[in-house]
Amino acid sequence: MELNSRVLLLLVVLLHCGPAKGSILYRVQEEQPPNTLIGSLAADHGLPDSGHLYKLEVGAPYLRVDGKTGDIFTTEIPIDRETLRDCRSLVKGKPCYLEFEVSVTDLLQNPSPRLIEGRIEVQDINDNTPQFPLSVLTISVPENTIMGALFSIPLATDRDSERNGVADYALTAGPDAATLFGLQVADDRGGKLPQLIVLGNLDRELKDSYDLTIKAVDGGNPQRYSQALLRVVVTDANDNSPKFEHPSYEAEVSENSPVGHSVLQVKADDSDMGPNGEIEYSLHQAVDPVPKLLRIDRTTGIIYVKGPLDREEINSLSFYVVARDKGPQPKSSKTFVTIEVTDQNDNAPAVEIRGIGLVTHSEGIANISEDMPVGTAVALVQVSDKDEGENAVVTCVVAGDVPFQLRPASDSTSDNKRKYFLQTTTPLDYERVKEYRVEIVAVDSGNPALSSTNSLKVQVTDVNDNSPVFSPTIFEVDFAEENQPGETILDVTATDADSGTNAELFYNIVGDSYIKGLFEIDPNTGEVKARTPLDREHKERYEFRVTAADKGSPVHKGTATVVIKVLDCNDNDPKFMLSGYSFSVLENMPPLSPVGMVTVLDMDKGENAHVHLSVEPDGGKFVVQNGTGTILSSISFDREKESSYTFRLKAVDGGEPPRSSYVGVTINVLDENDNDPVVTKPSNSSFRQLSPVASPDSHVDVVEAEDLDSGPNADLVFSIAGGNPYQLFRISPSSGEITLAKEMTRKHGGLHRLVVRVSDRGKPPRHATALVHIYVNETISNVSLVEALVGHSLYTPLDRDIAGDPESSFAAQRSNILFGSLAGVAGVVILILAVVFIRHRIQRETKSGYQAGKKETKDLYAPKQAPKNAKGKRGKKGKLHKSPKPLGEEEEVSLQKSLKFNLDGVSDSPRIHLPLTYSPGSPDIGRHYRSNSPLPSIQLQAQSPSGSQKHQAVQDLPATNTFVGTGGDDNSTGSDQYSDYSYKTSQSKYNNKQVR
Repeated sequence: MELNSRVLLLLVVLLHCGPAKGSILYRVQEEQPPNTLIGSLAADHGLPDSGHLYKLEVGAPYLRVDGKTGDIFTTEIPIDRETLRDCRSLVKGKPCYLEFEVSVTDLLQNPSPRLIEGRIEVQDINDNTPQFPLSVLTISVPENTIMGALFSIPLATDRDSERNGVADYALTAGPDAATLFGLQVADDRGGKLPQLIVLGNLDRELKDSYDLTIKAVDGGNPQRYSQALLRVVVTDANDNSPKFEHPSYEAEVSENSPVGHSVLQVKADDSDMGPNGEIEYSLHQAVDPVPKLLRIDRTTGIIYVKGPLDREEINSLSFYVVARDKGPQPKSSKTFVTIEVTDQNDNAPAVEIRGIGLVTHSEGIANISEDMPVGTAVALVQVSDKDEGENAVVTCVVAGDVPFQLRPASDSTSDNKRKYFLQTTTPLDYERVKEYRVEIVAVDSGNPALSSTNSLKVQVTDVNDNSPVFSPTIFEVDFAEENQPGETILDVTATDADSGTNAELFYNIVGDSYIKGLFEIDPNTGEVKARTPLDREHKERYEFRVTAADKGSPVHKGTATVVIKVLDCNDNDPKFMLSGYSFSVLENMPPLSPVGMVTVLDMDKGENAHVHLSVEPDGGKFVVQNGTGTILSSISFDREKESSYTFRLKAVDGGEPPRSSYVGVTINVLDENDNDPVVTKPSNSSFRQLSPVASPDSHVDVVEAEDLDSGPNADLVFSIAGGNPYQLFRISPSSGEITLAKEMTRKHGGLHRLVVRVSDRGKPPRHATALVHIYVNETISNVSLVEALVGHSLYTPLDRDIAGDPESSFAAQRSNILFGSLAGVAGVVILILAVVFIRHRIQRETKSGYQAGKKETKDLYAPKQAPKNAKGKRGKKGKLHKSPKPLGEEEEVSLQKSLKFNLDGVSDSPRIHLPLTYSPGSPDIGRHYRSNSPLPSIQLQAQSPSGSQKHQAVQDLPATNTFVGTGGDDNSTGSDQYSDYSYKTSQSKYNNKQVR
């Protein structure tokens, strides 16, 4: 017995058969212990044994699969062939199969699983004992039964398969019955049919019943058997037995036929008469569910539907019908009836949705990660129809607009059962759609068609595929300075389209230690705070970056820029750039001219830095221009009256409360070339006698002059501007001393008039003109004549030279006349005619002035009304009145036409230019020179005197020996009338040709 048990354990058949319809087949005996290896998918079918995940989809609870190797094992729940649902209604002789499905997922490359289908043929073991329907079996045998007659014995049933089913029967009889009865076992359609054989003559009156023992033995090893009491009842005789028209009957009945529906009529005949010929029909040895589903009319033999027929439960009914007469000793016969239950389209397709591979389902919900590739299987859909034929041909689709589709999961071609992968068609995005309701509709091909639906809720699980996003990406905030440490500045927040930990954010400041020392951020809320008080004057704007990092894997970050503009508080006094200011300005500037510029700064901003300037004490002489810091004069400066001014400037800002400061200002008045040189010696009407034999370098005279200006404007230069055609005289440019340049000859005798120009070194220069008369002769015998010549010189244009004695020219003419008269009378006549002609022309020019080379006697001049006298006016200080200042064409108009200052940082204000001669000591103005904010120009010029009038024939010379003129103009007029006499010319003694 122990050996047989061991043999049973070793009879696990692990035969790999060729796949039927694309499936895998294993064989195993039922009732195997737990963890019995049934088969290895990896080893048996060349599937990978690493990097893949094997998962049992169908086959529980009888099977389990090793996730790494694909080995299939039994479980704690034994496989009982007789209790398997698909094997209970099997026709004898047909194998019993247990179906399984295994998904294989490539963990490295393709997350979408592959489905493997298979069947396990569950082989029968002899684990069931044959059973008779009753413990006491009764058979009626007529007393006149001939020897050899056979009577059917009720069958024993065995739940095992045909091999382990009932294999034989044995009959045990007592001594009184051993000679009367025997047992014959016949083969009937693959089964054993026990029959009782009558071996002797029966006599009911002698004994009417016998008790025998019937034993049923199966074909297993070891064998199993059971026994029942077989009671044979001896009845009265009946000659003929009923006979059926057919040895067997076959019929079809549609499922769902109503109760009472007639299926088949069996018919038998009995040749006896009377009750012995009357037949009753009954179901014989019919086992469940036949008695529940069918009934037979005992009189007519019509078989009716008794209970609901369901082809999907029972598709075929097989049983015997017995026809028995009503004789006192009834005789019977039987026939075999087979009724096939035909299909009606009474079953809608069944849609079963279950998890597959790595995607698990819980309560009708599937979770799939959004990063799964397109084509990933979300579920396995099995569509089946219990009907058959066209009624079981099912079409399955995914309803609605969802990113899923069905793909066949196996190569199986079974019409009534198909399997599909429900897989994705487009990438999933948790942030766009978080869940789907996938509805699957199945429709069969029956008429009318039946359909059914099933749905699956697919939840998209989040992966960390989104970075935190700040909105806006630039946070700008105004924050007042002088804050308290720890004061909140702003909140920066970011959002993450992910969920869970993928959306939990951690904030941080990106920057150097300097920024992190000033600001901090709450890592959880994004609240930015100031660690220390801020100072706008130190830094007005801070810019740094903050990041928000999620807690997913891998970590994603978002970045934003924080700009903090520090608002101003009035915490700074206005501050002048210098502790004191000293400006130098030119005199004669008109009122409201700029005289200087100060720079005042306030480190604050806005109204706190809006500074108002004022002059203290306000004497009315100066005003300050707010906005530019330009100091304007309310007066016109005169250095000669007041050379410096001192006052204070006050600066007040616009804050609340206001702040102020003071600075001292000194204005130094610089000299301008506004005074002409004044010749003090010699007088224009005086003369100096010079001996004709004077040696070169002899002192002749000295021109002395003075200028009320200062510096270069009072530095005088002397030069001879005219009246020196023979170059007899020269003058020292610096001292004004006139000396003889070379020896004189006879023709040099007479009156010489030198036009001396006295110029200062101002820019533009101013000058005066003096007349120096030199009378060359040994002595002065006739002073009146010389004075008359000098007087006439004063009214002779300056561009005409007066130089020498005209008598020497007339003497030469007389010598020539004498020489000509000796040459001939003709020459004398010609000479006389020439003299007459010359004198005639001279008379025509009697109105002309004094000409160089002409000699005039005292009687030639008559007193003339003198021009109006005007003495030079003096100012309050007793100096001479400043004469008009005509400008010469060749001279510079001015050193600078205006004062120009550059205003630093003030728009729409006048630009002021300082003179190049501006004295040092005010470096603040240099800041304005370097300013990049030029201002409009205000050009200021000193008052300019009127232009000069050019001389014609007569000019007025100042009696004070000062001739006022402008550079480059030799025909200037004086500012005063000096001569007391007027002269008329009666006859010219000189002509231009005589002066060389």
